[in-house]
Amino acid sequence: MLRALMLSVFAASAVTVTIPVMAQGKVSPAMPSSKTTQAIIPLPVNSTVSAGRFELNSKTKIYASDARSQINANLLSQMISANTGLVMPVQVGSPSPLEKNAIVFASVVNGKDDINQLRDPQDEAYLLKVTPNRIVLSGNSTGQFYAMQSLVQLFPMQKQASIKIASTEILDQPRFAWRGLHLDVGRHMYSVEFIKKLLDQMAIYKMNTFHWHLTEDQGWRIEIKQYPKLTSVGGFRKETIKDRHFQPYIGDGQAYGGFYTQEQIKDVVAYAQSKHIMVVPEIELPGHSLAALAAYPELACTRGPFEVGTIWGVIDDIYCPSEQTFQFLENVLSEVAALFPGPYIHIGGDEAPKTRWKASPLAQEVMKREGLKNEEELQSYFIRRVEKFINSKGKRLIGWDEILEGGLAPNATVMSWRGEEGGIHAAKEGHDVVMTPTSWCYFDAGQGPKDQELWQLGGEIPIEKVYSYNPVPAVLDAEKQKHIRGVQANVWSEYLRTSDKVEYMVFPRLLAMAEVGWSVQAQRDFKQFEQRLGSHYPRLSQQQIGYRIPRPQGLDQIQVQGDQALIRLQAPVAGSKLFVTTDGSEPSTSTKPYGAPIKLKVAKDQTVMVKVLTVLADGRQSAVQKALMKGSAVAAVATPKPVQ
Repeated sequence: MLRALMLSVFAASAVTVTIPVMAQGKVSPAMPSSKTTQAIIPLPVNSTVSAGRFELNSKTKIYASDARSQINANLLSQMISANTGLVMPVQVGSPSPLEKNAIVFASVVNGKDDINQLRDPQDEAYLLKVTPNRIVLSGNSTGQFYAMQSLVQLFPMQKQASIKIASTEILDQPRFAWRGLHLDVGRHMYSVEFIKKLLDQMAIYKMNTFHWHLTEDQGWRIEIKQYPKLTSVGGFRKETIKDRHFQPYIGDGQAYGGFYTQEQIKDVVAYAQSKHIMVVPEIELPGHSLAALAAYPELACTRGPFEVGTIWGVIDDIYCPSEQTFQFLENVLSEVAALFPGPYIHIGGDEAPKTRWKASPLAQEVMKREGLKNEEELQSYFIRRVEKFINSKGKRLIGWDEILEGGLAPNATVMSWRGEEGGIHAAKEGHDVVMTPTSWCYFDAGQGPKDQELWQLGGEIPIEKVYSYNPVPAVLDAEKQKHIRGVQANVWSEYLRTSDKVEYMVFPRLLAMAEVGWSVQAQRDFKQFEQRLGSHYPRLSQQQIGYRIPRPQGLDQIQVQGDQALIRLQAPVAGSKLFVTTDGSEPSTSTKPYGAPIKLKVAKDQTVMVKVLTVLADGRQSAVQKALMKGSAVAAVATPKPVQ
């Protein structure tokens, strides 16, 4: 059922716009279809295309109804200049009612309009209307920003002196208020420039939360002025485990480290805010704290000495629940709270072994004093104390689902990663939840069969499985479902040493996750998403995103009749070339390029391995994709695993 949300447009023409906004999870009667929906990702709630076109040319004028709208209008002017070379100054005010060839940013009152305020989905609603005479982008500043992202996706990729855009009306808002991407910079860290590059893509696809995992056993990455050794000692490790050589351990012998200064942190936060993205810092506690203990061993129960971690996994040494530790954490979190204006601080809370606490007289004395039955309750006590301090700073605590163990802190939000059970339990208790279960949302997992991937770290979460995820468990009733705040993709960096590898693992799966978080569940269809996704690959290439190149179309539908096989392929990305072998050899750019369909004779018991290399227009190459033909069939073993 639709709710009517009256949005008053403050313009000289005294226009009032009525935007009917969907209630979360409900289906609008105006169902989008491939005929009426253009190739916009994420899929809008309502989108219709009608006759006529708006021509953007040298005579087009851009109007901003007020100062807040002017920021978005200036951004669009810059985008148009980059796409067409046209210079379009922004005028504050509104066009006359009869003026044509105008783009108008219409400011509206629509819920909260601060990226760092807790929001409902309706706070990000927008209306984009394209007619032959003008384009109107209506919403608050966030809504206008998202309307602009949809509009720019309608622009042609090629640089043109004028742009024709089909008459379109899009009424849209997200399904969830939290649409996130997590990046671990503790194991391996990445430049500020690369983080901004990720933020750019998040903004294009209307993702609004960047979860910045800043501390780990293997490195402390945020400058804390009161504790300089956190970065001078904790920010650097002597070496890193080589591949997966745990037993016996083999290190690479290369020192590794670095950190972000507070000025760099402020720069990233400000940049994210300009893209309407909230940054959530994560300071791990009580576990995953070895880097901090290496710098300040007095914070541990055993007092060390410690070294910054060089291997991956769960480490027994964690913060001791002493008053000295709590004072340290309060001082650290005070500086963190001042750097991040958003409402949340993530405290981790995951994978904290109780081995040291069980053997610690101090920890056992705290348990006795506080009437705690076990070490799980001691962790809950630890988290509650930290939450009380975080709340005193005007922030809310969020943590991984282990914070449920021993009892949940009163106002905590749970990030459910070990399946959905933790999120379900928290929602039933009235706590907000962000769903990020491993089986759908962990982007360090591979995207296809290991022998057909450039990087395969274990497990497979192909894009269709990401897309299939519904963050709202059916076991929750309607009232409890309201506590599902959203969904998040997680990138863990143990084996992602370079930003190129991060891009490969994140894209194009991030686009699927964007649609999971934004679009109405009942309207989502993977086949239709794939069709729209096809037009986004060239855009990603144009923006120098090193995405995973998809499997060629037709490779899994090779036709075999009798002893005749017909291999009919289509390049997965416009402008790319295919190189095919059927003799067992590896295809390369020296192989004859694929042109016409390939006809083969295949004997009844003969097996033929078809191998295909895709090369993009910019020269980037895919992993070799394979299909095995045997007799009168194409073996299923060659295809990606089905979605489960």
